[in-house]
Amino acid sequence: MLKWRHFEPAIITCAVGWYLRFSLSCRDVEELLTQRDLPAGHITLWRWAQCYAPQLNQRCRRERKPTNRSWRVDETSIRVKGKWTYLHRAVDSTGATIDIPLSAHRDAATAKRFFQNALRVSGHPRPRVIDVDGASSHPKVVPELKAEGKLGRRCRRRTCP
Repeated sequence: MLKWRHFEPAIITCAVGWYLRFSLSCRDVEELLTQRDLPAGHITLWRWAQCYAPQLNQRCRRERKPTNRSWRVDETSIRVKGKWTYLHRAVDSTGATIDIPLSAHRDAATAKRFFQNALRVSGHPRPRVIDVDGASSHPKVVPELKAEGKLGRRCRRRTCP
């Protein structure tokens, strides 16, 4: 993947990893590399991130541990750029993240799309138990997904504070 580049593959993967993992700007990563006597410009780092980030993400996802079958799902409202949006969150019982999307609406269609996307990702087995908060949209969606066959028949939905 990184053959025949001006820099060593270890430097490219390290720089792209810093950029993605720690939410640094390209100029910040450029400064970190300059401190280590590796002169790479911020435009070069941006090009590396555009080119190699999807491939590195794909390789890292294969090596992640799969989540377990007990999910905790909740939603909360947060301000993003001055507008109120809903943050849906799904984690397993050990705290491993399954999915965290943002949406403008808090309705059954959004909740259904959230569950479908979480179930579609590889490495996440179908849940055995789903603990949800008191949101009104989740109780409607789980029986629909069971009827469609996307959730197992024995999957239980529990309401927990």
